[in-house]
Amino acid sequence: MTQEMTTKATASRASSEGQTNSHSDTTGAVQPANQQSETDVQSAAANLQTSSSAAPEQTLIFELSSPGRVAYSLPECDVPRLEADTLIPREMLRSEAAALPEVFEVDVIRHYTALSRRNFGVDNGFYPLGSCTMKYNPKINEDVARYNGFAKIHPYQHESSLQGALELLYTLQQDLAGLTGMDAVTLQPAAGAHGEWTGLMMIRAYHESRGELRTKVIVPDSSHGTNPASATVAGFETVTIPSRTDGLVDLEALRAAVGTDTAALMLTNPNTLGLFEKHIQEIAAIVHEAGGLLYYDGANSNAIMGITRPGDMGFDVVHLNLHKTMSTPHGGGGPGAGPVGVKSRLIPFLPKPMVVQNDQGVYALDYEGDQSIGRVKAYYGNFGILVRAYAYIRTYGPEGLRRVSECAVLNANYMMARLAPHYEIPYPGVCKHEFVMSGRGLKQYGVRTLDVAKRLLDFGYHPPTIYFPLNVEECIMIEPTETESKETLDGFIDTMIRIAKEAEETPEVVLNAPYGTPVTRLDETTAARKPVLNCACS
Repeated sequence: MTQEMTTKATASRASSEGQTNSHSDTTGAVQPANQQSETDVQSAAANLQTSSSAAPEQTLIFELSSPGRVAYSLPECDVPRLEADTLIPREMLRSEAAALPEVFEVDVIRHYTALSRRNFGVDNGFYPLGSCTMKYNPKINEDVARYNGFAKIHPYQHESSLQGALELLYTLQQDLAGLTGMDAVTLQPAAGAHGEWTGLMMIRAYHESRGELRTKVIVPDSSHGTNPASATVAGFETVTIPSRTDGLVDLEALRAAVGTDTAALMLTNPNTLGLFEKHIQEIAAIVHEAGGLLYYDGANSNAIMGITRPGDMGFDVVHLNLHKTMSTPHGGGGPGAGPVGVKSRLIPFLPKPMVVQNDQGVYALDYEGDQSIGRVKAYYGNFGILVRAYAYIRTYGPEGLRRVSECAVLNANYMMARLAPHYEIPYPGVCKHEFVMSGRGLKQYGVRTLDVAKRLLDFGYHPPTIYFPLNVEECIMIEPTETESKETLDGFIDTMIRIAKEAEETPEVVLNAPYGTPVTRLDETTAARKPVLNCACS
């Protein structure tokens, strides 16, 4: 992985501006987010404990409608006018105009701006969603992705006019291969689960090419839910094996599960409990001796960059979540990116096209290969997301990416140590980038993990992941990432401690939370069984 930007415009911009929102403090925070002092937290809690009213109800855009109001002005038509039924079959035309709201421009702007303020994201505050790596998205990456040479090109342009974009994709393929210890990478998959499915389809094609019928994919009980789901969609049967009491893969259970029908083991390392599978090479040997392949779910890659590589652990296939590890925008349904890397024996099965470079240094799209599983995404992947990931990698370089992972691990261990006296830690010891706690100790006061999560909303925090993994009762899974300062971490920790004390001393405060959100405590059963999915406006 070289340090220089391979696209000159990107190099110039990155060197002049730098990753201006990136710096470190004594706790290892790489990109500090907004901070909330303990005084602010206590003041908010005092106010919200006695509050009985939620945020004002948001008016619907249809309720603002008044006949004759418009929010746009179009120029005079400068082409011949034609009746709609001369262009569209009459049976496909509306008999009356759509019942759209009629509002002024200022009403539209204010309405949707108000709605946007109800969203929560990494730009709003701390987002400790376990196993999701909700790190800050550096804005220079957004700037780079908007360069005309990236944002205004078209996938149907001739390759000769796309050399800069193809060079970026080719270099990103090489960088991700080097980072993961793989021999080749496809950038096509549009999300992590899409990458899982793509990898499993290549595993299936590999076994079929050898004349082997292998129908089972093994997953540990702490695996991400997408693992068994992706295996099912790819046509496999899933076999779940238990974890040991220390949270790691049960080797004896694995030995008993593998056989001539084993296609693969899907594993995250570190696992979803935030623990590193220290017997990973033995795990790989067990699977490989049975003729299976080892699949690496890259959801937790933020813990290992520059420290170790899946390929060196014995994995044959790996996917990365660029919207996690490489800080590209995350959530809202996408777009995302889930590149998949493979060892050499699986290269023939990679999706096509791949970006290649010929002996003259010219970049091209390679469609050759009769064993390929085919295209899995229109065009060449989510290009704008790939540009952002490329800028992130080039800005940090190898040493910087290692620092990212070291700081992510440091932050998680700091939080776990401070919270341990107040919440049960089912797997004590050193964790990696995330850790799990249990809220079952609060059940004696009638308070559950769900109540803790709802109370956090009153302090402006997005709750951690709760009730996952499933093998931890009343689970609370926290992943701080590397981008948070000590002040931010302490603010959240102090709030969690305060809620634990409230649960013991005034449980009704926690049980009735949240107080200051647009929607307060819901009837969970009715909401699940009789959801209201639309509105009727008079």
